[in-house]
Amino acid sequence: MKSITIKGSKRESVGKVATKALRNAGKVPCVLYGGEQPVHFSADEVSFKNLVYTPSVHTAVIELESGESFDAILQDIQFHPVSDKILHIDFYQLFAGKLVTMTIPVKLSGSSKGVLNGGRLLFTNRKLSVRALPKDFPDFIAVDITELKIGDNVSIADVHDEKLEFLHPDNMAVVRVAMARTAVAVDEEEEGEGEEGAEEGAEASTEETAAE
Repeated sequence: MKSITIKGSKRESVGKVATKALRNAGKVPCVLYGGEQPVHFSADEVSFKNLVYTPSVHTAVIELESGESFDAILQDIQFHPVSDKILHIDFYQLFAGKLVTMTIPVKLSGSSKGVLNGGRLLFTNRKLSVRALPKDFPDFIAVDITELKIGDNVSIADVHDEKLEFLHPDNMAVVRVAMARTAVAVDEEEEGEGEEGAEEGAEASTEETAAE
């Protein structure tokens, strides 16, 4: 998983006045949890652009002027209700041998057979909660939908990975193909059976008409 470097400074004061002054200066007050003690720091708001305003998930390397460096993930973020400016960010410190939970995006590939035949693709879970060691987190969960026919789905059990623990029921659908009014059969044998059935129905209809 890719990492974004955030350069910041430790906060000497965490009161409302100091926090307001930081925001007026274009900086974001932050707190890093997970270690022995919370670490209060601030960084320029523009530093978070590639970490916050992206559909991808990244870890962060927090580098402070004191020379300290921490590996972390973004845990919580607060935005201004009107301007959408970042008001506050909480980070959680990562340790090599300690499991952590992250939300990972799902990326689809391929063209579903069911969709090509008129079905509707329902991408119901675009992100999944996963627990793993920091080094084992992928950039995304890859799901190939090529073989999905109408009525098929890809569940949590189908994307199983020994290094990842998915925090969802195994039978939860990640993506599925539903029936649509314009859908047609996706199996050649089923299409053949349909044609034979139509012919038999036509013959029966002819015989009934002749009998009358």
